[in-house]
Amino acid sequence: MAEQPRVLIVDDDEDILVAARLMLKREGILCHTEPRPDRIPQLLKDGTFDAVLLDMNFAIGANTGREGFQWLKRIVEIDPTLSVVLITAYGDVGTAVEAMKQGAADFVLKPWQNERLLATLSSALKLTASKREAQQSAATTKELASAVMDGTPNSIIGSAPAMARIFALLDRAAPTEANVLILGENGTGKEVIAREIHRRSKRRDQVFVSVDLGSVSESLFESELFGHKKGAFTDAKEDRVGRLVAANGGTLFLDEIGNLPLYLQSKLLSVLEQRVVIPVGGTKPIPIDVRLVSATNMPLEQLGREDVFRQDLLYRINTVELHLPPLRDRADDIPALIDHFVAIYARKYNMPAKKVSPAALPRLMAWRWPGNVRALRHAVERAMILSGGPMLEADDFSLPSTAGQAPAAPAPTAAPAAATTGALVLDTLDLEAVEREAIRKALSKHQGNISHAAQDLGITRASLYRRMEKHGL
Repeated sequence: MAEQPRVLIVDDDEDILVAARLMLKREGILCHTEPRPDRIPQLLKDGTFDAVLLDMNFAIGANTGREGFQWLKRIVEIDPTLSVVLITAYGDVGTAVEAMKQGAADFVLKPWQNERLLATLSSALKLTASKREAQQSAATTKELASAVMDGTPNSIIGSAPAMARIFALLDRAAPTEANVLILGENGTGKEVIAREIHRRSKRRDQVFVSVDLGSVSESLFESELFGHKKGAFTDAKEDRVGRLVAANGGTLFLDEIGNLPLYLQSKLLSVLEQRVVIPVGGTKPIPIDVRLVSATNMPLEQLGREDVFRQDLLYRINTVELHLPPLRDRADDIPALIDHFVAIYARKYNMPAKKVSPAALPRLMAWRWPGNVRALRHAVERAMILSGGPMLEADDFSLPSTAGQAPAAPAPTAAPAAATTGALVLDTLDLEAVEREAIRKALSKHQGNISHAAQDLGITRASLYRRMEKHGL
């Protein structure tokens, strides 16, 4: 059962107080009447009221409403969510307008009509509830964002020289409003870095919105980014807020931005320049204020081609560039990364943390990790689940038997024709091994570009990700 609303009525006329109290009591509204306005701060300190009916004149012979405006300002300072309805015997249009400007919910003249006062008060109570719900929602969002961001720094692990430049650029660029472009192979931690940029920025208390453009079908790109109005196209059954508007005030992270079609690149550029969005099927511009962080696994020289990416948009999004090194170039960080992931999965699966055996660690550090940190993380999770001993062994990570071993000397025979043509050379008919080698070769051929590798293999990006995880790539 909902709680009864509580209303504070402040008026120096005892007859008014009695009449209002009796009328509202019949409507199931709890009232507290007060003839002295100087008692308002004390009465409001506990936040128990949902609305205030406030007289505008208290001094004998006063009719300017000055006192009412002064107390209105004080009430708004004490509780901005509390709706105030001003009541007076001396009112005109100018007074009503001024009351609204100073924060009043409404304005009622004495003597009032009961129906009019009840309708006004009902609207004021709904307004208070709406304000408080919004305030609670904002506080919850801020708390959740804070909780997520508080854990982010621990996810950026690296003392290898290859990471030193990244940390130096983060220190300088993150506190600014500069747009950042993060370059790197799949699995190198581009979103982790994007979240750290947000955490260190002036927008840290606002929302961080992430969009993986590689997983959005081309037909939905425009709706995803800019939103749409009901009826804009066949499946637009209701209005939708686009990610650019959802990120207003905060940071928008566009992953795989190299996948954005050329025709939408020009529209994104226009949005970034004009700072307004027009939803699909809409006509009214919506102002936005976002910081853009983008990422791509596409090599910069490929991104620099006019037929792939607009150069004016590229200049706009890469005020600062961060080139994340692959894990093979920071192998010294592997032991610390493993310890970090072991701690995560020990908590997740409620099991004791384990150390990597001395025999396994060199093999883990020597493996090239085509899937980078993401692949290492999946491998650690699998090892924690499958390991039956006191330590994590190499076999628990499902590494190839040759991982970490010196390559054998090549046989003095001519290379097969297939090796020179780039065809897949197999020495086994094991389907699992064949699939793994095909995926590895496709990723190598396309320099880690998931979209292009998946297209070459004839599967979807999501399917390729699942198979990479399955094979530890």
